[in-house]
Amino acid sequence: MSNVVILGAQWGDEGKGKIVDLFSERFDMVVRYQGGHNAGHTVRIGDQTFVLKLIPSGILRPGKRAVIGNGLVVDPAALLKEIESLEALGLNVRGQLFISNRAHLIFPFHRLLETLSAAIGTTSRGIGPSYEDKIGRRGIRLAELLEPSHFADRYEALVEEKALIARALGIPEPDFGAIRAEYEGYAEWLRPMVCDAARLINEAIAAGQRVMFEGAQGAMLDIDHGTYPFVTSSSATAGGVCTGSGVPPTRIHGVVGVSKAYITRVGAGPFPTEDRGEAGDELRKRGNEFGSVTGRPRRCGWFDVPLLRYTSLVNGFDSLVITKLDVLDHLEEIPVCVGYRVNGQVTCDMPATCRGLESIEPVYERVPGWKTSTAGLARYEDLPGRARDYLAFLESRTGVECGCISTGPERNQTILRSGSRLESLLEDGV
Repeated sequence: MSNVVILGAQWGDEGKGKIVDLFSERFDMVVRYQGGHNAGHTVRIGDQTFVLKLIPSGILRPGKRAVIGNGLVVDPAALLKEIESLEALGLNVRGQLFISNRAHLIFPFHRLLETLSAAIGTTSRGIGPSYEDKIGRRGIRLAELLEPSHFADRYEALVEEKALIARALGIPEPDFGAIRAEYEGYAEWLRPMVCDAARLINEAIAAGQRVMFEGAQGAMLDIDHGTYPFVTSSSATAGGVCTGSGVPPTRIHGVVGVSKAYITRVGAGPFPTEDRGEAGDELRKRGNEFGSVTGRPRRCGWFDVPLLRYTSLVNGFDSLVITKLDVLDHLEEIPVCVGYRVNGQVTCDMPATCRGLESIEPVYERVPGWKTSTAGLARYEDLPGRARDYLAFLESRTGVECGCISTGPERNQTILRSGSRLESLLEDGV
């Protein structure tokens, strides 16, 4: 039995949704352990496209249990909308979805507060302020929503503070009474899906079932290990699995990072290898690099070896999935950042501050391109020799195998390398 974590190795948007959907066939349960409905996991199956924001991507596989863990923050209105949209496409969501009773709630006033905060590129869905209330021990969990008298007491204490903030900022107070009534109405349709998720997951593991843990965002957006303060409000690295799901580290057997063959970022924050010229524009066009949740254009640049070595260090990657290799098909040569020049010295160390990252000079090596289409290829042997050389170059510099290569958005446009550590994990080898 092997339980595996799948997470983003860069700044998010690496293509995790497709990979989780693809690999979930081999697992019994898929668990989201952090974030909120700011994630945008896009999965294409035939002529249908699914954009999952809060619900784990494993929901697309009939009979697989999908779990929203305690580490998430949940907006009931957004969740209901997502459930209804998926059920309209024929999915049995309410028969497969389970939600932790310890997950925290997002309220409309959280969204309002986020729009008033400093701009760091958030999605303005109230996720950061909800996590602030959680850490400040003011938050309200789903378990409390399902107990009417307890919810009333907790809610009144929370909105008393929000009313003071509104008055201090000179903005109209939200209709707190209407919000309370709205959320009391959500309680009954949520109740059948809410459970002690930690118990559910651990009992599944004890019974010999296999669990996949699905990360949102990416490791460089982790609240502790990312490019702070331009980060998300949760633990997006593998360490967040334990705190965000209630599963001990001894029950996790492998960590798989998902990385584009180049790199992108949404919103503000340092980006050492960003290409602001025509080449970056071409990557955006060919890769359709626009946010699936916000629609914002993504900043595009070149593969960053020091960044990947760092995210591998803090996550312990057993293998990498390289996505969007086909986006590079047109290039004569491909720049790869292999080091950072700091004060005249070349290093692979990741600066701890944004100012440090903004001051470095990327050191590039140029790898020959292959100038032929790789789109849709499903066998490693069919890749052009120079495409295989590019992957080998990334392996040699990052120290992590490229166990899987995505050559397009469809499930079957994927190469799983025979004999890889990833293949072993997926075939239940620990």
